Amino acid sequence: IYAEGQRRYVESLSAYARQFLGQMQKPDVDHIDGLSPAISIDQKSSSKNPRSTVGTVTEIYDYLRLLYARIGVPHCPKCKKRITKQTAEQIVDQILKLEDKTKFQILAPVVRHRKGEYSHVFEEAKREGFTRLRVDGEIVSVEDPPKLDRYKNHSIEVVIDRLVMKKGLRKRLADSVELALKISDGIVTLDFPSSKNGDMTLSEQFACLDCNISFEELTPRMFSFNSPYGACKDCTGLGFYKKIDPDLVVPDKKLSINEGAIAVYNSSSSGFYKAMIKAVCKRYDIDRDKPYKNLPDKQKDILMYGTGGERVLMEYEGRSGRGEFYLRFEGLVNNLSRRYKETESDHSRDIIDR
Repeated sequence: IYAEGQRRYVESLSAYARQFLGQMQKPDVDHIDGLSPAISIDQKSSSKNPRSTVGTVTEIYDYLRLLYARIGVPHCPKCKKRITKQTAEQIVDQILKLEDKTKFQILAPVVRHRKGEYSHVFEEAKREGFTRLRVDGEIVSVEDPPKLDRYKNHSIEVVIDRLVMKKGLRKRLADSVELALKISDGIVTLDFPSSKNGDMTLSEQFACLDCNISFEELTPRMFSFNSPYGACKDCTGLGFYKKIDPDLVVPDKKLSINEGAIAVYNSSSSGFYKAMIKAVCKRYDIDRDKPYKNLPDKQKDILMYGTGGERVLMEYEGRSGRGEFYLRFEGLVNNLSRRYKETESDHSRDIIDR
């Protein structure tokens, strides 16, 4: 009975998926009525890839993503109310709530995190009379567009208008918003060049007017841990991520800083970071000859988590000469975490891992 149920399930899969699933011999029966497709899962993993799961191998995951995207009902994460669609007029009203003299740009997203060169997008924007684009976060001219790597993901937005919030802006703002919505199929992005708060995305599709939050229409990739749009930003969809353990940064707490307590900076190539530690110790009266375990907790916190934005005078002598700089110290934990994420060197990552 199971053999026939499994055969019915396997036959519904693509040829690619079938190669990963063993198929039993067809049972010696003429007909079985009312039998549902069946599958049994072995406890042994057929792949060591963390992105390969029972759901992805059997393609059940694809059906679940479609199910959530097509019949899912989005709710606001703040007030928990059901999210409804916005009109162009409601979007304009929301933008008009910005403070006076706020500088912003109205952008129309035409490519959102997709692979390709997109030379035709640049040509079409120029033909339509637009002069600027934002490509992967950088403002560029349509006269001199960048050459994009066809194998990397890119985001391209057309700069529709640049505005400063003031009275009497509704007519121009409404025209710009309507044009952006038309070009980008119902999505408009606000960029604030002088602010660090990031973009504001507004959509004709879904928005919570009470919390002033807009959302894109639900798509299957939002429910995929293998897509940047669905994956957790911290673990990138793997389900786990590495953190810097302060206790491992200083493995032997009997040593002083001068004796090499900070193990990761003991190599000869860590001269810059050693100079930074020296400057921080001088500024905050941290005794570099005292065993680390005997330092006050406040001084340990400064070393591990930084100076809270305060600049420290640092003296550094390198190959290009000697100089003095005022730099912010982010702390050992934050520094190692950032370098681990940003580095493209396996050697540097291995050093931090150890």
